[in-house]
Amino acid sequence: MESINKKTDFEFLSFEELKSNILNYYNLVIYDIESIKFKDTEKQRAVYKVITDKGVKCLKKVYYYEEDLLFIYSVIEWLNSRGIHCPRFISTKNGLKFVKYCNNLFILTDWIEGRKCDYNNIDDIKAIAENLGKIHKCSKGFYPVDGSKLRITDKDYLYSYNKHFLQLLELSNTAFRIKDKFSKIYLESFDYNLYKARESIYILSKIDFSKNIGDDVSRNAICHLDYVNKNIIFSEDNNIYVIDFDRTMIDMPVHDISVFLKRILKREKTSWNFDVFLSAIESYEKIRRLSYEEYMLLYAMLMFPQKYWKVSRDYFKNIKECNKDAFITILKKISSQQKDHENFCNKMKNYIYKKFGE
Repeated sequence: MESINKKTDFEFLSFEELKSNILNYYNLVIYDIESIKFKDTEKQRAVYKVITDKGVKCLKKVYYYEEDLLFIYSVIEWLNSRGIHCPRFISTKNGLKFVKYCNNLFILTDWIEGRKCDYNNIDDIKAIAENLGKIHKCSKGFYPVDGSKLRITDKDYLYSYNKHFLQLLELSNTAFRIKDKFSKIYLESFDYNLYKARESIYILSKIDFSKNIGDDVSRNAICHLDYVNKNIIFSEDNNIYVIDFDRTMIDMPVHDISVFLKRILKREKTSWNFDVFLSAIESYEKIRRLSYEEYMLLYAMLMFPQKYWKVSRDYFKNIKECNKDAFITILKKISSQQKDHENFCNKMKNYIYKKFGE
């Protein structure tokens, strides 16, 4: 670990500070630095584009501890060794994988030139779905380097979804009491969303999560958990690169699939389009087949009104400070997709029963 400690807290560093105190540890000549992103939140992050004598690099300030960073490093190395393209950590002059400055960690990777995945292009969706299947399938036997924190989920999906279901009931009582514009829209679609939440929980209650529900990685696979278009780049040499592994952990691959699919299916242009879902899942299954139990888990996850629950929870929790018009706009969009969601759920249910003869 390269370390200089002149400050106690991270600030928005000047480019000269970046060069002198961080980039100086790398065997590079720095020509220019461009600030790409800075988030001064609880999970403070910063991204810089660095022009060097050895090409364009990405300098990233991360928000997690060293043991988490080593886990992420392990995942990236494992995936690369198995043909999955992810930007590797560039070593310092002393062969180390990060620089510590002001009690903050910085990593350097190649900057991947290319375009982000286009959700309006079905071929892109098919390609990244297949790539996700490769990530999950190659997880068998994975182990992180010494000093890593083993990031493995302890989430009880039945408990979590049931908790959200009960919160929906509590939120309806709040909406009845407040009776503002948001509450009116919330209550108009409450019966449908409550029904879908209840049905989702019933399905989850029938799944035995104590055992593998499919193949050897059905419970414990490398999951990206933010596998969305901004983190998937089609490079200039036509390879798929996956970036930003901040959320990665060992989890059930169906959870990862649901995150990937929800981002696509909740869009206006692809609003719960079953044909888009089918193209994606069939591409995934070219690499890794899903069991009946995994399909039912995915069905339950896609059925549950997660966005409806989250938006209403956040609104009523912050009702005095929030931008009410913004929340109303989001809730209206969710409500406008209700019929599409209902049709999707019916088609997915029929597809599963036909596929497995249940």
